[in-house]
Amino acid sequence: MLTTTLIAKPNTLDPALAEALRNAWGGGDLVWLSPDEAAEFSIPALPDTAASSWTALQDQGIDLVIQPSENRRKRMLLADMDSTMIQQECIDELAEVAGVGAQVKEITARAMNGELDFEGALLERVGLLKDMPETVITDVLNTRITLMPGGPELIATMKANHGYAALVSGGFTAFTERVAQTLGFDENRANTLLVADGKLTGDVARPILGREAKVDALVDITARLGLDTADVLAVGDGANDLGMLTRAGSGVALHAKPSVQAEAKLRINHGDLTALLFLQGYSRDDFVTPEDRALA
Repeated sequence: MLTTTLIAKPNTLDPALAEALRNAWGGGDLVWLSPDEAAEFSIPALPDTAASSWTALQDQGIDLVIQPSENRRKRMLLADMDSTMIQQECIDELAEVAGVGAQVKEITARAMNGELDFEGALLERVGLLKDMPETVITDVLNTRITLMPGGPELIATMKANHGYAALVSGGFTAFTERVAQTLGFDENRANTLLVADGKLTGDVARPILGREAKVDALVDITARLGLDTADVLAVGDGANDLGMLTRAGSGVALHAKPSVQAEAKLRINHGDLTALLFLQGYSRDDFVTPEDRALA
């Protein structure tokens, strides 16, 4: 049995459209997870029109996800940070302050789309930050970094239901530590920017955490917790996330680069991070809303 989920921005999902798709596919009862925002129904098999329907619904601002009904509610979240749990790319923000923003952003975009080797692209970009004062990290965190909408609810709800949350980033520990603490992640892994005499050296500690290190984190943490990779919901947007997205039980490409969308199991392009709760069958009434979260 498969579950079909429709997700749109609040108050934009037409009930008549959801009913029409359910009827066309011979689905089970239409269950509203959030009125005019998210609904689901079961189907016995993947319809021939699934791909064309996905494209048509994308044009209307609606995400369509079809996945096995069994074991949808995951016991662990493995999340990327940049452009996933936060709305920015940290290295791009540091580069803006350093006056090399345009150059670094171009490299970042190509690396995240899989056009460049991740490790080489990271070292090239970090090299451009050489001699910046270490204090710029705190300044960027306090003034330029914002949480992705829906992140606090995602973490709080999964943890309230006995889930474990790990933040794994090809970015930097100086950022993941703050983001993880703010959102309530149980652990975080990232690269370490090297500092000497109060300034960035233009290098990072080895080994560099990239695509394979994210897969290693998935394997290591699940083994430690006594979980299977099928129990994991992974989310990311860049090419270096593809390993963990394809290995996890549910791998969600969130507002992802084209190369990532082409390979990911599940795609969310219009909803925010609460879409990951809808995909697990949580209704909005089930969401746990923590106190207001801010990085500052």
